[in-house]
Amino acid sequence: MSTAFKDKLKELRLEKGMGQVVLAKEIGVSKSVVSFWENGKCEPTLTPLISMANFFEVSLDVLTGREEY
Repeated sequence: MSTAFKDKLKELRLEKGMGQVVLAKEIGVSKSVVSFWENGKCEPTLTPLISMANFFEVSLDVLTGREEY
């Protein structure tokens, strides 16, 4: 994945007007994990990626920055 993922994740989260804690609860991870993803310190595995894509109602390509929505 690229820096596009971390930027897209933050963009989608802010579009919904939610903080990292709320997103973390929605997808079943800790707030610190969401923070690490948004800061580019680590990348999610497939299961949380799918959860995020479903939650934001976007494709994995959009979520990872490969395609615009």
